[in-house]
Amino acid sequence: MSPAYGSSASTATPAHRLDVTTLKGVGPSMAERLQRLRIQTVQDLLFHLPSRYQDRTRITPIGALRPGDEVVVEGEVQGSEVKFGRRRMLLTHISDGSGGLTLRFFHFNSAQQQSLSPGTRLRCFGEVRSGVTSLEMVHPEFRRLAPGAAGSEAVVEEHLTPIYPTTEGLQMPGLRKLIDQALTLLQEGALALPDLIPTALLPSGMGRLRESLLSLHRPTPDIALSQLSEGGHPAQQRLAFEELLAHQLSLRLLRQRQRLHVAPALRAPGPLVAQLQARLPFALTGAQQRVLDEIRADLQQPTPMQRLVQGDVGCGKTIVAALAALQAVESGLQAAVMAPTELLAEQHYQSLRGWLEPLGLKVAWLTGRLTAKARREMLAAIESGTAVVAVGTHALFQQEATFRALGLVIVDEQHRFGVHQRLALREKGVQADGSHPHQLIMTATPIPRTLAMTAYADLDLSVIDELPPGRTPVETVAISDERRDEVVQRVAAACAEGRQAYWVCTLIEESESLQCQAAEESVVQLRQQLPQLRIGLIHGRMKGAQKEQAMNAFKQGELELLVATTVIEVGVDVPNASLMIIENAERLGLAQLHQLRGRVGRGSTKSSCVLMYHPPISQQARERLGVLRESNDGFVIARKDLELRGPGEVLGTRQTGMLQLRIADLQRDQALLAPVGVAAQRLLQEYPQQVTLLLERWLGERQRYGDV
Repeated sequence: MSPAYGSSASTATPAHRLDVTTLKGVGPSMAERLQRLRIQTVQDLLFHLPSRYQDRTRITPIGALRPGDEVVVEGEVQGSEVKFGRRRMLLTHISDGSGGLTLRFFHFNSAQQQSLSPGTRLRCFGEVRSGVTSLEMVHPEFRRLAPGAAGSEAVVEEHLTPIYPTTEGLQMPGLRKLIDQALTLLQEGALALPDLIPTALLPSGMGRLRESLLSLHRPTPDIALSQLSEGGHPAQQRLAFEELLAHQLSLRLLRQRQRLHVAPALRAPGPLVAQLQARLPFALTGAQQRVLDEIRADLQQPTPMQRLVQGDVGCGKTIVAALAALQAVESGLQAAVMAPTELLAEQHYQSLRGWLEPLGLKVAWLTGRLTAKARREMLAAIESGTAVVAVGTHALFQQEATFRALGLVIVDEQHRFGVHQRLALREKGVQADGSHPHQLIMTATPIPRTLAMTAYADLDLSVIDELPPGRTPVETVAISDERRDEVVQRVAAACAEGRQAYWVCTLIEESESLQCQAAEESVVQLRQQLPQLRIGLIHGRMKGAQKEQAMNAFKQGELELLVATTVIEVGVDVPNASLMIIENAERLGLAQLHQLRGRVGRGSTKSSCVLMYHPPISQQARERLGVLRESNDGFVIARKDLELRGPGEVLGTRQTGMLQLRIADLQRDQALLAPVGVAAQRLLQEYPQQVTLLLERWLGERQRYGDV
C-alpha cells in the first residue's frame, strides 16, 4: 500500500492540501467559479470526473454514418451556398468518396464562408442528424487540413475526449487544461494521492487509485463508451467503492460516538402501559409487538436509542410510538412527537390525546398557528412538566420551547426535516448531567434494504411488515380523464351506499396557489354534477381552523365527498372512506401516489383508488401507474420508485450531507454494498489511521452533518 499522507517516504505535496490557485491560470475569479463546482484543492479537481465521453480517436467513413452518432469525419468540400429561410444559413457539402454530408451553420461570416471553398479538405466533429436531402451536422467543430495531410493518421486523438460538468463562466477547454495540469503533476510524482485501502480489502479487478483516475480522465480508445456511460468500468467501480466506504465509515463512527453518550435507562413498562393496551379496541399485530419489544429493550439501556421504524401506510406505527412515549412517562420523563405538517401533527395529537388523557395524562399541542395565550399556556405546561407529551411541528424546537425532562424524541417522516431541525430538538433533551434523550424515527415511506443499509447505517432498523387484520387491499385502476363522467358516477354510487370518498387535485408542477385554484374549481364542478352530495374542500392556503373544520366534518360523516390537494397525503384516518380519486395521477411519484391511496382501505369495506390521467402520458408515467395497479406492497413500490427516481428523491430532497454522492450511484452500485460493509469493519479494526484520511478525502466539512 502507498504511504499515507504526511509520510516521510514521499516529498510530493499531498493533493488535498494543494490549493487550486497554485495552478497556472487560476486567479480569484476562476477560483470562485471552481468553488461553484465544489473544487477548492487539486484533489477536488482530480475527483471531478467526466459526465460522458466523445470518441475522436478514429475517422468514420461518411457512408457508415447513422443519425445520433458523434464522430470525426474527413471530406472534401464539394460546394457551399447561403440559404434564406426563417434564418440565414450556410450549407457546405462535403464528400469522402463513400458518401456525402451537409454541414449547416447559422452563425458565420464572409471569411469563414471563403475558407470553405470547393476542393478544401476538412476534418469535422459533431453529431449526425437526419437532414432534408442527406445526413448533416449542425455547427460541427472543424479544421482545414493541409494538402496531403488528409487521412495520413488513422488516430485523431490518443484518448477518448472527456466532457466534464461545468458552470457559468468556465468553458470546457479551460477546465480540461486545469485537469491536465493536475494529471501531469500526478504522473510526474509531484503530487501525493495515496491508496488508503489495503489491496486485500478491494474486490477483485480493482486497481490502484492513481491508475484509476488516469484511466477515467484519459481513457484509451479500446475502452467501450457504453461501459463508461453505464458506470461499469473497473476504474469507475474502484472510485465508487472508495466513496461508499467513506460514507459507511462516517456512519459507523457516528454510531460509535452516539454510544459514548449517556441516556436515562427507562424502567420496564408498568401499569400505565398495561392500562392503555387493555383499553385498545384491537390487539397489536405480531409485527407491532416485535418492534415494540425492540424499542423497549433499547429504552432500558443507558445509551441513547437511535432506531428507525419503517412501516407501510396503515400498519399502526402511531400506537407503537404512543406505547414508547408512555414508557418514558412512567420513568418520570417527557416525550416529544414532531411531524412535518400541521395536518399530520394534529392527527398524532388527537390520537395521543384519545389514548393518554383517559389515563390522567396531559398532552400539549404546539404549532405556529396557536393564539398567543394558548401558546403561552402550552409552553408553560411543557416547561413545568405538567404536559408529559408534547406534539407539534418545527415549533417544538424553537428557542422558547423548554422541556422539564425530555427523555424521548419521536420524529415522524424524518426525511422531510432539515438536519439542523432534527438536531435542535434532540439538543433540547440534553440534561445538566450530559445525558441525551432516546430517539425514535418513523417513516411510512418504505426504504429498500440496500438504501437503508447505506443511508441509515448509524440507526437500528425495525420494520412493521404486517397490516392489522381486516384491512383489505385497495383495488386500483387507471382511467383516462376522457372518462371523467364515469368516475363522477362511481363517486355518486359509493356515497349512495353510505360510504365516503376523496377527490384529490394535483398540479404538482405548478405553484401551490394554482393547486388550490384547481381544487376550488373542481368543487364548483362536482357540486353541479352531484347536487345530492355534501362536498367539502381542503387545501394548503386555507387557515388552520378552516382545514380542521373541514376535516372534522368529513370524519364525523357530515360530508360525503372531500375535495383536497395533496395536503391529505399523510395523517388522515377516516375508516368509512372507501374511494380515492386522484386527478392528473401521472404527475405524481410512486411514493406519493401510494401514500394518497393509503388514505382509503382503513376499514373492513372493500376500497378502490382511481388514478385518472390526462393522455398522452410518458412511458415512465405508464410504468408508475402499472406498478400501483399490480401491487399494494409499499416495499415493492419503494424498490420500483428507487429504480425510476434514484435514491436522492426517494429519501427526500432535504436529506443533507449523507447522500451527496459524487461518483457512486446507490442503484447502480448495489453489488458493492456488501464488500463495502466488510471493508469498513476491517478498516476500523486494523487500519484506524486510514479511516480519518478517507473521511477527509471524501466528506471533508460535510462530516459535521452526521451528528443527528
